[in-house]
Amino acid sequence: MLKVALFDEEHEKDLEEGLNIFLADLSEGQVQDIKYSVAVTTDDEGDQLYCFSALIIYRES
Repeated sequence: MLKVALFDEEHEKDLEEGLNIFLADLSEGQVQDIKYSVAVTTDDEGDQLYCFSALIIYRES
């Protein structure tokens, strides 16, 4: 059965850490695909806000 895990962080290093922790519990054969996305917007004060996200598609063992 295929499953997905979604990760969303404001900082790319936080996303990387979360993904590595999750992937450490999977074998290479379980990972089917990883989708990565970055979104940028500004708040009311004009500061840039980032959203780093990843979707891992994996096969449940």
